[in-house]
Amino acid sequence: MLTDTDRRILRHYQHDPMLGPADLADRAGITPATCARRLDRMQAAGIIRANRAVIDWRALGYEVEVSLRITLDKTQPRAFDEFIATARNVPEVIEIQTFLGRVDLRLSVIARDMAHYQQLYRSAILDLPHIADIEALMHVARIKSDEVLPV
Repeated sequence: MLTDTDRRILRHYQHDPMLGPADLADRAGITPATCARRLDRMQAAGIIRANRAVIDWRALGYEVEVSLRITLDKTQPRAFDEFIATARNVPEVIEIQTFLGRVDLRLSVIARDMAHYQQLYRSAILDLPHIADIEALMHVARIKSDEVLPV
């Protein structure tokens, strides 16, 4: 599926997606036209999903991150769908993950400070539908957060 050339392009591209096609081609050891064609092909195939800005939410004044482990009342047939649809509308929920096992979902929630988190918890989180159990884990440090893949 991926050639060695594709992998070379991806290795350089994921480290610096702002590289222009000529610079990326030079680092990958190919011509700019070949590089552009291969990037287009990998985007069309869904290998490269997006280019995006990663914003440091701490720089915007958010100092608190909490992971909420949530177990839903699964006696309700639409519990997952209704919970997820409602949770998506809470701007401070920056990530939603689903699981198999005792915990059904994990929400990552950011807040300016503990008072703001407490207000969010009471006014937005506890209002989410079908919650049977909730456990909060306060983030202390992010040891690794890297989207670079070993290609």
